[in-house]
Amino acid sequence: MANQNDSNQDTKAAGAQGEESGERELSFILDIPLELSVELGKTRMLVNDLLQLSQGSIVELNKLAGEPLEVYINRKLIARGEVVVVNEKFGVRLTDIITPMDRVKSLTN
Repeated sequence: MANQNDSNQDTKAAGAQGEESGERELSFILDIPLELSVELGKTRMLVNDLLQLSQGSIVELNKLAGEPLEVYINRKLIARGEVVVVNEKFGVRLTDIITPMDRVKSLTN
């Protein structure tokens, strides 16, 4: 019986060490910086047209008003959402998260 108790304690200790090392591994990736960008729309223009822009100029985008924004992390689409205003600041409410399988597939593109 003493051997079985020792074995159970060893198993518990190994499990605790596994959890602790898992937390260390996770904390390591939590500090990796990512680039998050939100795309309202796109357009193409000539350099000459770009140089003519001034305050108040209007740039036509390829999306209609009310269409979802696209949220990218490190230039990979991860979600879609809509513009919201919170405390006089703009934000994005996520309405559609790209599935993990679709995100993995996009890594090969």
